[in-house]
Amino acid sequence: MILEVKDVTKLFGGLQALNHVSFTLPEGQILGLIGPNGAGKTTLFNVINGVFPPDQGRVTLRGEDITGLPPYEVARRGLARTYQVVRPLADLTVLENVMVGSCFGRHCYSLHQAAQVAREVLQQVGLVRHSALPAGSLNVAEKKRLELARAVAAQPYLLLLDEVLAGLNPSEIAAMLDTIRRIRDTGVTIIMIEHVMQAVMNISERILVLDYGQIIADGSPQEVANNLAVIEAYLGDPKLAARLLTG
Repeated sequence: MILEVKDVTKLFGGLQALNHVSFTLPEGQILGLIGPNGAGKTTLFNVINGVFPPDQGRVTLRGEDITGLPPYEVARRGLARTYQVVRPLADLTVLENVMVGSCFGRHCYSLHQAAQVAREVLQQVGLVRHSALPAGSLNVAEKKRLELARAVAAQPYLLLLDEVLAGLNPSEIAAMLDTIRRIRDTGVTIIMIEHVMQAVMNISERILVLDYGQIIADGSPQEVANNLAVIEAYLGDPKLAARLLTG
């Protein structure tokens, strides 16, 4: 298993954001993480990559206990992530933004090596023609791709994607899903938080559903879409669940 999350609990004052969350993830899988707003999805990402230490439980990456390590140490061990709200380094070029991911990623590359990796990644995500532009000049869809490129340039084993499809139109979503599949095909394991349900149901081999900080379902998209607890908590309509699977 590339990732093991065991009995993870996180409290913010009197609010229990995560309640004894446990799951394992094999290499090469795309795992969709869904649930209502406030269910604990981003908090789970923050615990996995070291933004918050858990109050209880353990996170293991590739057999190593990374519980409570700071994010930069987690990144060096092969975990990278994107954020729901993209924040490019607006005054740097697109290429320089991606170099940052490479410099502080798994290999801590030199500037020369990072530039080479960044060019390859920009080609992979379709932004190479924008390499010399200021990152702040990109549109929303391009900034989403830049956020993805910066994470991929860290050359992670495990990639956490936090709503990379938010704000995109249907053609942009389709293009981004193709890019994510290509990244997976290079050997990167992926966990996606996503509210674009048809997309996440169709790209994921497995779906994990959180509600009030607890896992209420874990299975294939078909199993999850037919789960009565999930329909009641999140999907709302069995007919909608069926449409999500058929496209």
